[in-house]
Amino acid sequence: MNLLSIQSHVAYGHVGNSAAVFALQRIGVEVWPVHTVQFANHTGYGKPRGQVFDAALIRDMVSGLAERGVLGQCDGVLSGYIGSAELGAAILDAVATVKRANPAAKYCCDPVIGDAGRGVFVARGVPEFLKSEALPAADIVTPNQFELEFLAGRACMTLDDARMAVQAVHAKGPRAILVTSMQTQETPPDAIDLLASDGKACFRLRTPRLPQKMNGAGDMIAALFLAHCLRSGRVDMALAASASAVFGVLAKTTEAGTPELALVAAQDELVKPGRTFAAERLP
Repeated sequence: MNLLSIQSHVAYGHVGNSAAVFALQRIGVEVWPVHTVQFANHTGYGKPRGQVFDAALIRDMVSGLAERGVLGQCDGVLSGYIGSAELGAAILDAVATVKRANPAAKYCCDPVIGDAGRGVFVARGVPEFLKSEALPAADIVTPNQFELEFLAGRACMTLDDARMAVQAVHAKGPRAILVTSMQTQETPPDAIDLLASDGKACFRLRTPRLPQKMNGAGDMIAALFLAHCLRSGRVDMALAASASAVFGVLAKTTEAGTPELALVAAQDELVKPGRTFAAERLP
């Protein structure tokens, strides 16, 4: 399997491509990374040193891959943090180019917009671009609960609310949806829920809530969910495999007491998680 991953990259820590690429490679996926930014570290440390790349670089990189004649072997495109709507347009052009070369390729959009408690943290115009342009182009989307509410235009206080929001997002185009960081009225305070839907069936998976919130977990699970969806063709299997792996990495990180994902030290969790979680089909 070959995946084109267009995301941010940091030298220190594991977010964006720094989380997705190694996780995918560890489970046997060939990754072609294209970086939208090159920073020393993620923005949680304050304004980072480094460089934001422009849309022309994305187009140039994809043109280079096309010149090698390899895009027909690309099974999917993954995108994460988008710094501007212009950059997003270049990513959608890349998706279109890949799909012309391989009509079976899938596009997974991780619609990074914001999070509960922090609100929207991306540049002006990006949320609207993701909702109006990227969402209809995506085969798979992986929002957190906050982002699901924005994309669906409705609050998700209950599990039924969340399921209706998922159906509203399906109606905009994506065939598979993964919702992370779910905390509805039915979720115990010591747990976190995830939902996955293919439009015909909806599945819930519940894990214990870990005490530390870690940057890069969403980037990692989006990448793994895409790969496992392509391998199995089933959202329930992809949900179970990706959530179990990410929980294992997060648990090992918590044990180590490190501020960044212990991705290398915990890499075996990506292949054979120490604890597995099953996806429950909802009635």
